[in-house]
Amino acid sequence: MRRSTHLAFGAIAAMCAGGITFPATAAWEPVRPVEFIVPAGTGGGADQMARTIQGIVTKHSLMKQPLVVINKSGGAGGEGFLDLKGSGGNPHKIIITLSNLFTTPLATGIPFNWKDLTPVAMLALDEFVLWVNAEKPYKTAKEYIEAVKAAPAGSMKMGGTGSKQEDQIITVAVEKATSTRFTYIPYKGGGEVAVQLVGNHVDSTVNNPIEAVAQWRGGKLRPLCVFDAQPMSYDEQIADGKSWKDIPTCKSQGLDMEYLMLRGIFMSPRATKDQVEYYIDLFKKVRATPEWQDFMKSGAFNTTFLTGADYAKWIEAEEKRHQTLMKDAGFLAPSN
Repeated sequence: MRRSTHLAFGAIAAMCAGGITFPATAAWEPVRPVEFIVPAGTGGGADQMARTIQGIVTKHSLMKQPLVVINKSGGAGGEGFLDLKGSGGNPHKIIITLSNLFTTPLATGIPFNWKDLTPVAMLALDEFVLWVNAEKPYKTAKEYIEAVKAAPAGSMKMGGTGSKQEDQIITVAVEKATSTRFTYIPYKGGGEVAVQLVGNHVDSTVNNPIEAVAQWRGGKLRPLCVFDAQPMSYDEQIADGKSWKDIPTCKSQGLDMEYLMLRGIFMSPRATKDQVEYYIDLFKKVRATPEWQDFMKSGAFNTTFLTGADYAKWIEAEEKRHQTLMKDAGFLAPSN
């Protein structure tokens, strides 16, 4: 096989030397529609990002084939992960991941690990913000936590996406940091979580910025603090003369913790280098568009972009961190 390949290249070289030219061999690209799996419900951060990408790809004709968003949220996203795991060698399926890449297998014991997939790229990191209804008197996280402490244990409700996932992990960490106790109410997605807080069905949430910015802009919700080591960098005013940059860190409000969430892309097992490179190039083109820049600004994302070994190294570290967080919260499945 090696000999015939060598002879073939030798023959091409000879013909090229003789003045005959050949078109360059095209790198891999999709030959049929690509399924873009979202292992979460509609309206949440991952769903919004996937549909934004779909719109950008379509508007700018970045792919010759359609990019089709499909939500597979069953089993805390396990449905989507297992679908991709079972699609080895199929480069026409990709998935956008969030931290349930780690939390779902740890909490449920399903036969899945991120190493079952092929890492492509980190698109961004998503922030978490502590939100309350704007009708409530709390202006700072400190004021809200004092109210939680004064209320009967468990009487204050924290709304979040799913069970034993990011929102509940943060809730448990807040409880431990402040010696309080919430009743955690799980919903299917961040969009529903925001609606429930607007309706005063819960007392607070830890939604991502993109999931609650419309309600903040509309004067329905109020952000109290961000679970990051430093304030967000976006200084464009959103509501009440305030920008994302004006939201203090939760650490500065007495909540000594931080949490950022992955927004990354994976392919099915056994993806080739050319296939991975195709999608890396695609997402580089997406990130260069004004629509993506506007989306990053509106959702106050951390715009870190990683590929290759750097991306894999980050994922490995996060997997270990989530193992510790889930263990401390008592969320590990018996098999873990």
